[in-house]
Amino acid sequence: MRPTPYRKLGTGALTAAALIALCLPGTPAAARPSAAAACTPAQTVANGGFESGTSPWTQSTSGLITSRTGQSAHGGTSFAWLDGTGRTRTDTLTQSVTVPGDCSTATLSFHLHVDTAETTSSTAYDKLTVKAGSTTLATYSNLDRASGYVRKTVDVSSYAGQTVSLSFTGTEDSSLQTSFVLDDIALDTSGTTTPPPADSVRTPAAPAYTVSLSSDSTGTVWNGHQSATFTNASATALGEVYLRLWDNYHGTCSAPPIKVSNVTGGTAGDLSVACTALKITLPAPLAQGQSATIGFDLGITVPEGADRFGHDGAFSFIGNALPVLAVRDGGGWHLDPYTNNGESFYSLAADFKVTLDHPSTLLVPATGTSTDTPGTSGRTVTTATASKVRDFAWAAGPFSKISGTSPGGVPVNVYSVSNISSSSAQSMLSTAKSAVDAHAGRFGAYPYGELDAVIDNNFWFGGMEYPGFVLDLVSTTALTHEIAHQWWYGIVGDDEYNSPWLDESFTDYATDLAQGKTGSGCWSSVSWASSAEKITNAMAYWDTHSSRYSTVVYGYGKCALHDLRRVLGDTAMAKLLKDYATAHWYGVSTTAEFKAAAQAATATDLTSFWTQHRIEG
Repeated sequence: MRPTPYRKLGTGALTAAALIALCLPGTPAAARPSAAAACTPAQTVANGGFESGTSPWTQSTSGLITSRTGQSAHGGTSFAWLDGTGRTRTDTLTQSVTVPGDCSTATLSFHLHVDTAETTSSTAYDKLTVKAGSTTLATYSNLDRASGYVRKTVDVSSYAGQTVSLSFTGTEDSSLQTSFVLDDIALDTSGTTTPPPADSVRTPAAPAYTVSLSSDSTGTVWNGHQSATFTNASATALGEVYLRLWDNYHGTCSAPPIKVSNVTGGTAGDLSVACTALKITLPAPLAQGQSATIGFDLGITVPEGADRFGHDGAFSFIGNALPVLAVRDGGGWHLDPYTNNGESFYSLAADFKVTLDHPSTLLVPATGTSTDTPGTSGRTVTTATASKVRDFAWAAGPFSKISGTSPGGVPVNVYSVSNISSSSAQSMLSTAKSAVDAHAGRFGAYPYGELDAVIDNNFWFGGMEYPGFVLDLVSTTALTHEIAHQWWYGIVGDDEYNSPWLDESFTDYATDLAQGKTGSGCWSSVSWASSAEKITNAMAYWDTHSSRYSTVVYGYGKCALHDLRRVLGDTAMAKLLKDYATAHWYGVSTTAEFKAAAQAATATDLTSFWTQHRIEG
């Protein structure tokens, strides 16, 4: 994803403040304990949506938990309303919470709406303080005003094994009201602190997904069925699998946009990790080499907003909506939280066959190679097949479509929303054809058949990558970047949550090469924010230092690769990346593997290079 420093709001959209207003530093991947399957992900706040009365919350004044008019719930009908009187007042809401001790990651999340009559843009007159015991976790004020709810997250992993009093305290001065409205409070745990399994093989392997969905008349609601067949590649028995329902981040647990029901082939447990992970216990543990199939009914409701999962008027963008299998490796189950600042997605290459039944008035670009056949009256069935891809995305709407073929033979389609000019669409088609060939020449032939680019200038994030399918603004650089992701994340996979540099830094470096940029002067304005800031930090760190994410991971990361090229020489660097891509084709890259490959490409000891460039792992 190519982040931009602004966000355009639709109903239910998050402001940039949701990415910034965190107070505790995250835990870099290198600092996280090794993990295994002993952790049972859990959500430990009771009645976090306030739909079951007041228990077990303690209110400093009765009536803080309410459904009265004047404010509204984020989900359901009830919420907590602190302050809002326009006179000196302090309201506190508390609950005793036990943070499980067998999990390495614990995240407090809540939706906050700050409604204020204060007119200042510089003074925090009224404040909300979030505490665990006597320790302040986060503070907000009238300066955090927003037109709707904003989801906040705080890393509370340091409280593992402890019972603490979780409190929200609103203080209001003597004039001009500020209301702090809370809803859908949760504390999710994942990961583990026990030793990893002896076998670190990534599993479940070779997933094959079969999906059949039918849409409503607008393309915003889809219902149908999905199945997943997989094999246990590990010598450690596989007793359960986890489905990642990533887009539940965009809704609430009481009204999730991704609904899984009627599970077959296993027993569904409770949703965890803010309702983005669903455990399915298998009837019997799978031994190494054994395969199984699970199936389920699937419902998808696309929210409003020009997002990677959202609809901009008549145009729907449906990324990360299909449930995919989480990965278990030497670190245990990877059940990291969703991040809106970058990507959380870590999945193994899989085969997809997806049938999408929709009104014929809608065009439906999708991952893979698509064919259209007539459906029932006024409807079309789009069947998309894709091999060795890590995810599947599609869009639906009355797009304008233009097509062409790159000089290297790759079919390219550009789908534009209604406010994109024909000249802009033609420019993006030309960029896409040039970029796909440029990247293929450096890293290996593009393997995904056709390439679809969906263009909308309302995207707040700049661009977003999926296999064979990208979302983008009208931007030559951003589109060249997203197409480079077909290799760095798509073909050469990585754990995007714990090692985001392995796709974003490499992709930005590839973009520079495609545009003839040498990275000269890269470090002219470099300034590290702290000793903890490193190119290789995980999203847990960047979500609490979001203003630095793009600068370091994109900017400093690509500059480090330019510096490595200068150490190795142009020819050796080009060979290193092409050979590395070939060696990890449809596999997974790690920082340690790349460092080893780079060291093998030169007689120069690179130890000081990695230290100087803050590349650890």
